[in-house]
Amino acid sequence: MILERTKNEILVRLPAYVDLSELQNILDFLKYKENTAKSKASQKDADELSRLANISMWENFKAKRNIK
Repeated sequence: MILERTKNEILVRLPAYVDLSELQNILDFLKYKENTAKSKASQKDADELSRLANISMWENFKAKRNIK
């Protein structure tokens, strides 16, 4: 593995035999870190957003299947 820092980015070079599914999981985590690095949201904010999203998804699910 080679790790290199340039002016604008960090480059990671891995051998071709690295498992792509495991690498994708790592990249997803790094994308999450990149997207949340400057966030001012608290854990409480994230929990509330998650709660509201779950309610909304469940309501949409019930509506599509005529569940009361």
